[in-house]
Amino acid sequence: MNDWFDSLYFVGGGGIGMAALERYFLAKGKRIAAYDRTRTDLTRMLEDEGVEFFYDDAPEHVPTYCGDKDRTLVVYTAAMPQDHPLLVHFRNGGFQVVKRAKLLGIVTENSKGLCFAGTHGKTTTSSMTAHALEVAGVGSNAFLGGELRNYNSNFLLSDTSPYSVIEADEFDRSFHTLRPYIALITSTDADHLDIYGTYENYLEGFAHFTELIKPGGALVVHTGLALKPRVDESVKIYTYSRDEGDFHAANIRKGDGEITFDFVSPDGVIGDVSLGVPVDINIENAVASMAVCSLVGIEGQAMREAMRTFMGAKRRFEFWLKEPGRHGKVVIDDYAHHPNEIKASIKSVRELYAGRKVTVIFQPHLYTRTRDFADEFAEALSEADELILLPIYPARELPIEGVSSEMLLDRAKCVTKTLCSKEYLLNSLHLFNFEVLLVLGAGDVIDLLPQICEEVKKQAR
Repeated sequence: MNDWFDSLYFVGGGGIGMAALERYFLAKGKRIAAYDRTRTDLTRMLEDEGVEFFYDDAPEHVPTYCGDKDRTLVVYTAAMPQDHPLLVHFRNGGFQVVKRAKLLGIVTENSKGLCFAGTHGKTTTSSMTAHALEVAGVGSNAFLGGELRNYNSNFLLSDTSPYSVIEADEFDRSFHTLRPYIALITSTDADHLDIYGTYENYLEGFAHFTELIKPGGALVVHTGLALKPRVDESVKIYTYSRDEGDFHAANIRKGDGEITFDFVSPDGVIGDVSLGVPVDINIENAVASMAVCSLVGIEGQAMREAMRTFMGAKRRFEFWLKEPGRHGKVVIDDYAHHPNEIKASIKSVRELYAGRKVTVIFQPHLYTRTRDFADEFAEALSEADELILLPIYPARELPIEGVSSEMLLDRAKCVTKTLCSKEYLLNSLHLFNFEVLLVLGAGDVIDLLPQICEEVKKQAR
């Protein structure tokens, strides 16, 4: 496919999933232009790497090197409306226009795809696996949903590895464009019901994904899921979880900020696996990653070293401030935007900082998700000592009448809870006395972290 076009134009090119493809084609020597609404840290980084970004969607701003319909491929994210001026312009001009997911499927179809799917956990498990393949010297072409702190990128390139590591996104049924060699499914908790309509349809989406596994491949699935896989008879099915299944952890030890466990697989035990990001949920994430690694023949010592040196993906339980001492201020950012992710994140904080006050700042993501899981969000957020709610981040959606962050505020059972705008939050941080602050959400709350940390550092202990 790479031979017929010289340039690519990415519509909605500032998203993390688009970034990996932009980096891939830059490495292949293509000229890359992209549109997005706002400049961000990620778009600035991509600009430094060679992507020419435009923040005005007027078609006259399309560069001349993207003007030949026979030499330019146009790629768009599923979150972009079909009547977007740039999509209309390119389609009317006879350009080939494809979804990001379709292009990812084409790019990886001739490799052995290690595909990680699930409502949550797929970014961390896929990132751990890509890092393990690097440590083992095998490498991969990795297309990930988060910036790896080890590499400061969400894309890894190898001209020799047979493997692609792919975060398989269920939104808009994007993962149906893939043909996995090994598929791992972390969870099937209901989500994206604006796309699927019902939980049954959501499960059907995952079931169809399992049908796409190549003959002779493997499916690794978390124990206890409602999913009923439909695989070719030559595809082997394995189970995993933290405590049971074909792959699991044993002899878990926690203390002094460290977590160590033994990895149990059908081939034996790898002892003393230490986590570079020592939070409870990463025990299970590491088990998932090591399960896939073991199925492609990665040796135990390389897996152990990879888990020890894995620094995590940005915005996945990322420490922004960690003052020394028992009473030092702590600020953690986590991309968690589903009730179960929020519950797991707060639980991890409580285990790390037992007896300390935990304050949560949460920015809900999407009106439909807030509406569909309001009770579940409120239950999860009630685990915090203090709760500060920001307005809903709409992303691709228009407002829905009657749906707001106030729905969650009314139902949450925290003793101290408040609702405020981003602007008011920054102006009122001095009124709080944070001990451990957990900032949650998949929207633009990340933009506030530098100012939040500066204010927390000023607060008296």
